[in-house]
Parts: sequence; structure tokens; C-alpha cells
Amino acid sequence: MAGAAAASPGQGQAQQDQGQQPLQGALLWFAAFVLAMSNFMAVLDTSIANVSIPNIAGGLAVSPTQGTWVITSYSVAEAITVPLTGWLAQRFGTVRTYFTCIALFGIASAMCGLSQSLGMLVFFRVLQGLAGGPMMPLSQTLLLRIFPPRMAPQAIGLWSMTTVVGPIAGPLLGGWLSDNYGWPWVFFVNVPVAIFLVVMGLRLTAGRETPTQQLPVDTVGLALLIVWVSSLQIMLDKGKELDWFNSTTIIVLLITAVIGFAAFMIWELTAKNPIVNLKVFRYPGFAVSAAIMPLVFGSFFASVVLVPLWLQTNMGYTAEESGRLTAFNGVLAVVMSPIVAQMTRKIDPRALICFGVTWLGAVMMWRTTFASNISFNQMIAPALAQGFAMPFFFVPLMGLALGSVQPMETASAAGLISFARTLAGAFGTSIVTTTWENSSTRVRADLVGRLNDAPQFLNSAGANGFSPGAALRQLDGVVQNQAVMVATNHMFQAIAGVMFFAAAVVWLAPKPNRAAPPPGAGGH
Repeated sequence: MAGAAAASPGQGQAQQDQGQQPLQGALLWFAAFVLAMSNFMAVLDTSIANVSIPNIAGGLAVSPTQGTWVITSYSVAEAITVPLTGWLAQRFGTVRTYFTCIALFGIASAMCGLSQSLGMLVFFRVLQGLAGGPMMPLSQTLLLRIFPPRMAPQAIGLWSMTTVVGPIAGPLLGGWLSDNYGWPWVFFVNVPVAIFLVVMGLRLTAGRETPTQQLPVDTVGLALLIVWVSSLQIMLDKGKELDWFNSTTIIVLLITAVIGFAAFMIWELTAKNPIVNLKVFRYPGFAVSAAIMPLVFGSFFASVVLVPLWLQTNMGYTAEESGRLTAFNGVLAVVMSPIVAQMTRKIDPRALICFGVTWLGAVMMWRTTFASNISFNQMIAPALAQGFAMPFFFVPLMGLALGSVQPMETASAAGLISFARTLAGAFGTSIVTTTWENSSTRVRADLVGRLNDAPQFLNSAGANGFSPGAALRQLDGVVQNQAVMVATNHMFQAIAGVMFFAAAVVWLAPKPNRAAPPPGAGGH
């Protein structure tokens, strides 16, 4: 990434001229499938273990609270390596870095499944996260190298589709594997996929390695990155469990994250060879895209987490039933991604983003009309509508972001956008779930204060054979159910507000001169 600043556009073009031509026909789409699958696998693993924590905790004889480190360790490690992608590609080469990461990911997955203790499992989840981080932006970079320039939007569309569907499919697949085959298979499932991707991918990308530079390691920048990202991620993951700022641990983590982040920014902006290329923020199009990504994706991901949580805690749904409903989010996302990719060639990406994000906001407003008697079938339409809108956000936003930077800075830009998305998912989920619980408590207290016919309800229940205690419990259940429902609608209303704000912010970006970087983007 540091080397990116020293490279010239002419060097990037020379690299393209010396390399192979973009693939064509069926071979192109097969190669695209291979590259997109690696991104899908990395994104999938951010959520596939979530529903398996009780099984993992039971199998390793630890508490469910301790078991959550299986999620936290992966998230922290992934968040650290995602922004390092550009530097790694510049130092070791895009293709070499990419397939090394896939191989390590497969090995770590196998070892996770074979783990006999929580410590062993967490260690290999860290390795899995370290390897998975660069896979996401590098898969996008290589897609742009194998696709002809005129088909770059389709490449971004395919990549975006896997990014949208991955978090949705994770809990569904993880729950099914855990229930039917045992928790180790949540990790074993990655092994054959990783072997296939390495074997086929190396053949398809032969001769497409990017030039490397012997860049020094920015040890200070790397250490600061690890400190502030780890502190922030652990704070977000453990905040709810430790009662947030009533906990000394959470306060210390926050202070460490803030100071570490400030020191990291100062160091990276002044270092001669920074490990993270923050200079890509000099492009207004990229800066606006990087601001919109956490707003929209954080809100979207929080809603994806909130719906199953509400269904299971308040509506009596099982994990499998809520997973089936969540899966409807991915149906139209898969259908619309290639269509939106074609549209980006003719329509201003800012208009497409604005439309998609506004649509998402409208879907969230639709969900504020939910009541506690809503049926499964009635919730399918909003899920489908949300999936329809997501490609209008993801596909043109990535095109706007990567089309705003120089070709040799593509990997740096892709890594930072993926980093923003990764942190936004954790941040949005923590904020929404905590606020949701607090709102439920406040609404419940308000409803209790407004009960006018409680004696009548209790008398009626008693007349129907309920004991006083049972009648009181029934009344308490009704109040709690309604309190959670009202709080859920409040959360959707707040998420909609964030979406509408983001839809307006996109117009601060200048209209891009190109939809996406040419295939010569490589890892630079």
C-alpha cells in the first residue's frame, strides 16, 4: 500500500500490457465463480458459527459466555488484516497473497473442527480470521483483472452478490450443520471448498501475478492497528454482556481504542511507508463511499440480526424457522445483482445508490407496522423487498468507490471499504441490540403505568379457571410481548432514518469518470 503511492499510472498500464489478456466466454465465468466463492466463504464464516455457540460450549465443556470468544476472535483477527490487504499485495504479489490466504483458511478451518479445547479453537479461529480478511478485497481485485474493462460492473455485481448473501446464509447453514452433523462440521465444510479454490484458482490466474516491492514493515503502524481494532472489537462484542459503561473493562477498552486510533491516524499519515494507505481518502468519491458503507451496511446487518432475535425471543420461532425467513432476503439479491451491474454502465451510480438505500429505508418503515399477531407469510414480502434493494446499494457503491481511485490503489481502497463494512456490522449490531433491550424495558414500564383494566383482566382470567398467580403471569406475558413489539418497531424506525440520511449523503460524491478500475488494477 505504501508502494502504491510511489507507483505511477504508467507502471500500472505496463503491468496490464505485460500480463495476460482478460478471460473470455465460459472460462471467464468459471473463473469468476471460483473467485466469488472465496469471498462468499470468508463472509459466511463471520456468521456461520453464531447459532452453533451452545453446541460448541457444550461439546468443549465451557459456558455459552466463554463460547462467544469463537465469534469475537474471528472478528478481531479479520478486522485487523482487512486494511493490510494493499500492503500485503504490494509486498508479496496479489495472486500469491490471495491463494496463501485461502490455503491457510482451509488449514485453520480443519484445525478448528479438530479442536479439543476452547483455547485451541480460539487460536485457530484467530488464524482463520487473519487469513480470511484479505480474501474479501483480493477476490474483488482479481475479478477486475480477469474481466474485460467493459464487463467490470458485472464483476463487481457478482462479488457484491456473495457479500450480501453470505451473512444471511451463515446462520441457516450453521444451524443445519450443527443440528444434523455436529458443530465441527461448521468448520470442516470449508476444507473441500478451500482445496477446490486453490487448485482451480492457481490454474486460472497463472501468469497474472502483480509486481512486488521490498517494502519495509511498518511495525509501529501494525502494532497501533492491532491495539485499537482489538480493543474496539472486544468492547463491541462484550459490551452487552458486561453492562457497557457500568463496567471498568469496557471503559478501559474504549479509552484504549480512542487513543490507539488517534495515534494510528497520526502515524500512518506521516510515515514514509505506512502499512495502511490512508491517502486514498483524498478522492472525494472514495471518501463519501467509505462514509456511506458503515451507515447502510451497519444498519442493514443490524436488521438482519434483530429480526431473528425478535422472532425467537418474542414470537416463539425456532432458530431454523427464523433462519428460513431470513433466507428470503437473499432470493431477489441473487436475481438483481447481475441486472444492477448492467444498469451501472448506463445510469449514474449515485442515482442507483440513492434509489436502493431509499428503498431499504422504506422497507424498514414497512416493518414498523408489524404487530405481534403477524404471520410467517406476511413477513416474507418485506424480506424479499429488502433483498431486491441491496444490490442497488452494494454494486454501484463499490463501483463508485473503486472507480474514484487510481488503478494501482485498488487493493488499498477495496481493503479499507471491506474494513469499514466489517466494523460497521459489529458496531451496528451492538448498538441496535442494546438499544432494543433498553427500549423494551422503558416501554414495558410505560405500559404498566397505563394499564386501566388490569383488575378486569385478572377477574376474567380467574373466571376461566386461572389461579391468581397464573393470571398475573399471563398479564405479565401480554405486557412484555407488546413492549418488545413496540421496541422492535422503534428500532426499525431508527434504522430507516439512518438509511434516508445515507441516501442524501451519496450526492456529496462527484460523478465518477469510470464505473470501476480496469483489469490492470492488480494489487496496487
